Amino acid sequence: MHLSPVAQAIVEPATLLMARRSRELRAQGRDIIDLSLGEPDHDPPAFAIEAAQEALLGPWHKYPPVNGYPDVRQAIADKFQRDNGLSYSPDQVVVSTGAKHSIMNVVMAICGPGDEVVIPAPYWVSYSEQVKLVGATPVIVHSTLEEDWKAPIERIAAAITPRTRLLMFSSPCNPSGSVLSRKELEALAEVVARHPELYVISDEIYEHIVFDGDHLSFASLPGMLERTITINGLSKAFALTGWRIGYIGAPLWIAQACTKLQGQFTSGANSIAQRVAKACVEADPAILTGMRNDFLRRRDLVLAALKSVPGWRCNVPQGAFYLLPDVSASFDGKSIKGSVDLSLHLLDAAGVSLVEGRSFGAEGTLRISYATSDAKLTEAMSRVAKAIEQLS
Repeated sequence: MHLSPVAQAIVEPATLLMARRSRELRAQGRDIIDLSLGEPDHDPPAFAIEAAQEALLGPWHKYPPVNGYPDVRQAIADKFQRDNGLSYSPDQVVVSTGAKHSIMNVVMAICGPGDEVVIPAPYWVSYSEQVKLVGATPVIVHSTLEEDWKAPIERIAAAITPRTRLLMFSSPCNPSGSVLSRKELEALAEVVARHPELYVISDEIYEHIVFDGDHLSFASLPGMLERTITINGLSKAFALTGWRIGYIGAPLWIAQACTKLQGQFTSGANSIAQRVAKACVEADPAILTGMRNDFLRRRDLVLAALKSVPGWRCNVPQGAFYLLPDVSASFDGKSIKGSVDLSLHLLDAAGVSLVEGRSFGAEGTLRISYATSDAKLTEAMSRVAKAIEQLS
């Protein structure tokens, strides 16, 4: 067998790896509580299902335009204006097969061998691997729990070189749940403004899951609209992970390049899912309040439970549905040498699936997804506490 250098170099996302291992153990009869995937346990809104049922009656059964149906792109442009204060024309919108696909399109459109991409850590696991896929170099800017898992602006600025083509970040952040404040985003915009060849991917897939204050889009800051590619989708806020719809708002030349690339990979996104997307982006975001309140309650539940886990420390994240505790106190240098070993130990000894922090650029941590029921979270944290107590 002969695999390409790309296939050999790329790694399986840690989130999907742990989810796969959880499924395998369940198939063997093990009682596993999976807190690895960022997948809301809520049902999609009723109007989303109704939109799908209506679309099935036609005429949405033929190839859609590569960048998305015109009325869907117009609805997304209207959503950007309504929710984010961003003025995109429909031609600046590209609908793709999930936000991950959207990000990959943008990275391919802008970066190549010899380019650098600055990524503040912790970061979503696929960012660095997507950069490597196009032959570019990820430049990781680390942060700490004491910094609220937000890399200081001056550290980000110092990482930018003449070869830097992109800066990628998410706010609210996966995996930490941290949210960049207006002041922090404005300081970052000042740094970007000093580098005319630098563009920004602002991943805003968790925009509707902010617990304190309102979401602020990076592209809404002065001078940033033409420097920013805004990423969003249906998976998180609308609990439609399986429908695989993501989209971008971008400068026209970037949107056109993404459309050209997508035409050689997937063509247009699923036609029925696009009709669902139109219904979702046209809906009043106020309908999402109940789900956001559920996540806030669950965050506090898990934060309280973490206090009983010996040595684990955590900040108080302001968005998304993740916690990223520092778990390094549980490493013994022997059987538990790092976060990978600890995640495997907890899966085996406690039947709880968590994602090791190394893949997020935060060794010494584990990511906890609390996008599941209160009962499962309570039981999972009880098991974790007992397993960690037995290590000491």
